[in-house]
Amino acid sequence: MIIPVILSGGSGTRLWPLSRESYPKQFLPLVDQNTMLQNTALRVVGLPDIAAPLVVCNEEHRFMVAEQLRAVGIHPAAVILEPMGRNTAPAVAVAALHAQNSSDDPILLVLPSDHVIADVEGFHTAVRQVTSQAMVGRLITFGIIPTAPEIGYGYIEAGAPLDGSGVRKVDRFVEKPDSATAQSYVESGHYYWNSGMFMFSASTFLAELERFAPAMLSACQQALATDRVDTDFLWLGREAFAACPKDSIDYAVMEKTDHAVVMPLAVGWNDVGSWSALWDVGERDEEGNIERGDVISVATRDSYIDAASRLVATVGVEHLVVVETADAVLVASKDQVQEVKAVVDQLKTRQRSEGRMHRKVYRPWGCYDSIDFDQRFQVKRITVNPGASLSSQMHHHRAEHWVVVRGTARVTRGEEVFLLTENQSTYISVGVRHRLENPGKIPLEIVEVQSGSYLGEDDIVRYDDAYGRKASRGQE
Repeated sequence: MIIPVILSGGSGTRLWPLSRESYPKQFLPLVDQNTMLQNTALRVVGLPDIAAPLVVCNEEHRFMVAEQLRAVGIHPAAVILEPMGRNTAPAVAVAALHAQNSSDDPILLVLPSDHVIADVEGFHTAVRQVTSQAMVGRLITFGIIPTAPEIGYGYIEAGAPLDGSGVRKVDRFVEKPDSATAQSYVESGHYYWNSGMFMFSASTFLAELERFAPAMLSACQQALATDRVDTDFLWLGREAFAACPKDSIDYAVMEKTDHAVVMPLAVGWNDVGSWSALWDVGERDEEGNIERGDVISVATRDSYIDAASRLVATVGVEHLVVVETADAVLVASKDQVQEVKAVVDQLKTRQRSEGRMHRKVYRPWGCYDSIDFDQRFQVKRITVNPGASLSSQMHHHRAEHWVVVRGTARVTRGEEVFLLTENQSTYISVGVRHRLENPGKIPLEIVEVQSGSYLGEDDIVRYDDAYGRKASRGQE
């Protein structure tokens, strides 16, 4: 049995301002109508003896993972929730330990959730080719045959072919090189891009982890021993996982083991790690431009232009990335987009919300969009999905005015319960317990006007919640 393990813990900072900490790139439809996560899950459909996937993500993203997979008909065997990021080795370790509970010794196919593979059938062929290698105790990494001297990737130096199976011995892993070194790697024919995709049996990986990183394995075992399982999610024990060392699969195991082999791969792979990479894999017009949204380009060439919320016009420019969202605009030279991460670092240093979340924020019940604010007031457009409800809550510092613009609202205000329809409104005083629900079959849309001395999202006292949330964080 092959169990896909989809790693969905990344933040995708180099694709800011579209990708942000609370809504990173794996949840975005960057290449086609599906999100990167959805395409990753659909990519393994059709492989022989394939089981339902295990998904490892952080707690904050759990509802997005569940909803996006449900939307494309994928039902994961488990969604494992990391209370905090600990890099890829612990994520795979908890998945391997969990997988052993459902099968004696399954083969794990480890896939990052944010990669592009154009030739899916070629990928399937490679997986089928190396399954036997995983079954005899080898740890396979998929090495991408380089098409250019790329300095943004790590490389794998390969040795002699083994067993006529297509795999080659791994001589060493090397860090991201400079341009001259990368050129020499490509010309040698012995180096591959490190894709971050792996295949091995659960027992082999765990045995090597115990050999090289026993403290990590012990912490992961303890995190699973103290887990909590609800209807949809497996919550790792917070204290045990917090004590787990941080490390990647490469550093923790693959660089040290003598069981590592590399499978060369040429399937149109791209990790979409920057805006220039997205331009590389996209469909360009006759001027070499990719345009998304409301864009007018005049005398513009070889550029990526994305307008999410308003008209963007360019005149007489070349080799640019222009990305517009409701609260931020990025303009960058296409050959400097790796430096976008420095912008995100500055946003974090300045404690600006644009580095962490969009103006429109998604919640398990729907979403809200902060459309205006100033001292002592804030205006939001709130959308509640059919049958969904916000938590029963109270605010110490703000009052709220609600106006229904679409659908039907069921409002609990103190001891009162009543319905509001379009163009009707109500007022929630400071300190009054309240709840907003959508009993209808279409989305409920309301305009909320908050007023008060403090309007922070942490001014929530929650009494009960349909989604099992307890922390007083975010519009609920």
